[in-house]
Amino acid sequence: MSKKWIKMNKKMIKMPKPILILFFVFSIISFMSINKTLIPNKIVLMGDSITESWSNYSPEFFSEHGFLINKGIGGETTPQMLDRFEADVLNLKPEGVIILAGINDIAQNTGYISVSEIFDNVVFMATLAKKNNIRPVLCSVLPANELTWKPEIKPAALVIELNQKIKNYCTESNIVYLDYFSSMVGGKKELRSELTSDGVHPNKEGYIIMEGLLETVLKKF
Repeated sequence: MSKKWIKMNKKMIKMPKPILILFFVFSIISFMSINKTLIPNKIVLMGDSITESWSNYSPEFFSEHGFLINKGIGGETTPQMLDRFEADVLNLKPEGVIILAGINDIAQNTGYISVSEIFDNVVFMATLAKKNNIRPVLCSVLPANELTWKPEIKPAALVIELNQKIKNYCTESNIVYLDYFSSMVGGKKELRSELTSDGVHPNKEGYIIMEGLLETVLKKF
């Protein structure tokens, strides 16, 4: 044990008790403040199978970011997400919610719905979050120019239309827009072949791109 440490320790012992107590309280508060700055409380990922499968493709990413709560459910459309938004987001009281939704609506998984109606549902989720002091982040829909389970539907133009509406709303409402589309789209408005196995869902390489973009957003919390 060094003589320097012993001298410092003796000085602390000789400190008046109220000052010593204040010193320790201040240290604890400072540590908690720094820790809160570096690590968000909880952030929910709300989405469909693209979100749900993320944990399976990248378990290490979710281990490193233990505050992320994956609430993706395969096949879901925005009305279905709204139905469970209270239970899966609001009741958890997270610091933020990151919403990635719309491709299954475009695929008409639960029947026809217009792009405007899809957009309204996404905005409604964002509004509910804000009213409950939860910070929303709205994601672009990933590029797609075909739907293997609905080949009669041509999604490319609808995806672009929906993304533009979401982006404009985010700009007007001072909400973060997480643009996956621009980093993943190919020359035919498709999800680039090296990033997917079916044209809609990302593979490991696709999720790596998404993780890099998400990391940038997480730093803003």
